[in-house]
Amino acid sequence: MKRQTISLSNLLLIVATGFTVIILWQLRSLLVTLMVAVVLAAAIAPIVTAAERLRLPRWLGVIVVYVGLIAGLIGAGLIIGPSVSEQIQRLVSKLPAYLDNLRTAAENLAVRIGITQIESIDQLFDIQALTNWLFSSSQQLLIRSFGFTRGILGGVVNLILALVISGYMVAGSENLVIGLIQLFPQPWEERLAAQVVPISRRMGGYVQGRVVVSAILGIVITLGLSILGLSEFALALGVIAGFTNLIPFVGPILGAIPALIVAIPQGGLTFLWVLLLFVIIQNLESYVLDPLLVGSSVRVHPLYQLLAVLGGTQVLGIIGAVIVPPWVADVAVLLENLYLRPKLLAEQTTIYDIPRNSDNHPLSDSGKLSADGSKLPEN
Repeated sequence: MKRQTISLSNLLLIVATGFTVIILWQLRSLLVTLMVAVVLAAAIAPIVTAAERLRLPRWLGVIVVYVGLIAGLIGAGLIIGPSVSEQIQRLVSKLPAYLDNLRTAAENLAVRIGITQIESIDQLFDIQALTNWLFSSSQQLLIRSFGFTRGILGGVVNLILALVISGYMVAGSENLVIGLIQLFPQPWEERLAAQVVPISRRMGGYVQGRVVVSAILGIVITLGLSILGLSEFALALGVIAGFTNLIPFVGPILGAIPALIVAIPQGGLTFLWVLLLFVIIQNLESYVLDPLLVGSSVRVHPLYQLLAVLGGTQVLGIIGAVIVPPWVADVAVLLENLYLRPKLLAEQTTIYDIPRNSDNHPLSDSGKLSADGSKLPEN
């Protein structure tokens, strides 16, 4: 029986890996903060670069951009914040009545198509159960979102820390990147240095595109719902749809559900118009806004993007659904440029470098071929 032995170097590698995993788990809150900071830095880096062309020092450009963004957010909050808050409170208070209307509409539809077991529909649209499920699901998402930051206060502190770190990253990005890349041996140092610009462009383009598209859709949905007779909650529903649209794939559906529930008491025609509005907006996003504003910044298969959203939501809640997809896009850049392309180039080089005779037939190891191009037997 062959005896398996473990060398001292392998044992040290296993122990070091275990310690690394333990340390990373203890620093998981800081890692999430760094992930958020990198996403923010990639989003504002092009704006800072544009400000730098105006002969502003890079550190001053970072301050100007951050102050401008924060001032814009505060101004928007002061203008529409009170109305949005009031409408959301009224929407939550009327939610049981809207769910009751939804159950009644489902019962009427069941009777029309010949379903007689109304009890099962009543169980499906149990108002108390649905309300409890909605609040418990929201609570679980919030717990996952702030679980790594020790509560809401910790989440706010980590967000401020992420803003500060991202500012330092953008201000000293060149020296920071060079310092990190120099830790790797050659030829990986040069290979990784060549990936900095593609990674930054892909992540930054993705984040900027999603924010702009979400803002446009929020405004369009608000105006559309106001025209369709839902002006009482149009602003709140538009803001909800805009925020949820930051989440790929799942976000547009989540944003449409509250508006459709509110449209039910207005009658079937209004419900159909609201449904048509969201269908048109979804197609506008998919075929016009995303290709124009987000473009090919992700270049990841939709299945992998969906898995990234679901996995990020499962681990980090809403924060994970927003920040994990751009990280997946960056991993795709590294995989494509450091593995797939070199592999394809090597395969093509191997094919083209096969020795050939004057008739363009591949030579055997001995260089002998028959008339039809097959190998001759060795002597």
